[in-house]
Amino acid sequence: MTLPAEDEAPSPALTATQAALAAEHAAVYGYGVLGARVPEKRRTEASAAYDGHRARRDALQRTVRDLGGAPVAADAAYALPFAVADTASALRLAAVLEDRIAGACSDLVRATEGPARADAAGALREAAVRAARWRGGNVAFPGLAERAPDADPAATTGPVEAAGADTPQG
Repeated sequence: MTLPAEDEAPSPALTATQAALAAEHAAVYGYGVLGARVPEKRRTEASAAYDGHRARRDALQRTVRDLGGAPVAADAAYALPFAVADTASALRLAAVLEDRIAGACSDLVRATEGPARADAAGALREAAVRAARWRGGNVAFPGLAERAPDADPAATTGPVEAAGADTPQG
């Protein structure tokens, strides 16, 4: 494998993979926050989503290394788009997190080819299904909904910013 020179711009695949990794870091954090507020009957679902995001985060870290990059580190904390004080806000946060993952995955689908694209498309599908379950309904174009003019303001930024990568809490 040939590593890029230090002054060479990263490939679109590496950039999109880093953004997806940042989004997964934020999702792992977010599920840790919302886990205590999810109703008992949905805790298994929340736990499975948390485990799935941890596994995808670990796989993306390996992919970044395979592409010659250094994986973006998780922040100590992330700014949440709203307070998570009850069950309704926990379920809403889960849907927002999944929408943001879908956005990052749609960028990854666009930037990759072959097996990497198939993996990204699978991750996009999984995020869209989880978001629909948390929300109680689906969106027309998962991964693109947050870019729509009438989208939730909490979900209108790019995948890295939406993941909270630029807004750590101290």
